[in-house]
Amino acid sequence: MSRVAAAIDAAREAGRGAFVGYLPLGFPDLATSIEAAVTLAQNGADVIELGPPYSDPVMDGTVIQEATQAALAGGFRLRDTFTAVREITSRVDVPVVIMTYWNPVLQYGVDRYADDLLAAGGAGLITPDITPDAAEEWIAASQRTGLDRIFLAAPTSSDERLELIARQSTGFVYTVSTMGITGERAELDAAARALVGRLRTHGVEHACVGIGISTRAHVEGVLDYADGAIVGTALVRALRDGGLEQLAATTRALTGSPASAPGN
Repeated sequence: MSRVAAAIDAAREAGRGAFVGYLPLGFPDLATSIEAAVTLAQNGADVIELGPPYSDPVMDGTVIQEATQAALAGGFRLRDTFTAVREITSRVDVPVVIMTYWNPVLQYGVDRYADDLLAAGGAGLITPDITPDAAEEWIAASQRTGLDRIFLAAPTSSDERLELIARQSTGFVYTVSTMGITGERAELDAAARALVGRLRTHGVEHACVGIGISTRAHVEGVLDYADGAIVGTALVRALRDGGLEQLAATTRALTGSPASAPGN
């Protein structure tokens, strides 16, 4: 059973949609990024999404790019991913998934990466720049280890592509709200609602919408039709500008959580 899907189902059973919170690893330093992930869990996040910094983050907006560049400049190494996941999962029960570009996984070794992530307590990978038809090695590794493989669906995806994504994704399908890079937007594209509807026709049970979601109103709007809302830039900005305290407050505001829940 997918731990990520179980977390989304638990939120649904509680009468709400799931909240997926994204933060880059290593920002502002490795120890603080670990505490930041724990803070997300303690303040209402149902799933934690962590992004190891990458030298060419083509999908990321300015705020996240600046954070990942700072993490790389601070000496972050790929192996630190597993150290961080191990520490976080030893302290909270919220499932942790890694959002990673594919080249670092290839360089590390697909099976080795899967084994080390599983050993650290991770729940799966979000892979924004690889499609299911090009991911045979990863699909095999994820089936062997039980890790979730979360592929992206975009408004421009054909029905044939959506069918493939629906068949090969586990945990949830990362549903792109709008074409472009991550960041905050005043309004979300109506295309996201239509895309979730199209995914439903292909049998997708767990669709979480990301890119451009930055306010509680955005989250509530998305959860009117999707199973989860993914927020990144607003959380990274809060951590950058106000540290863990502001991150906690922002997470509570976005999730509607009244207070922190240590030991979650």
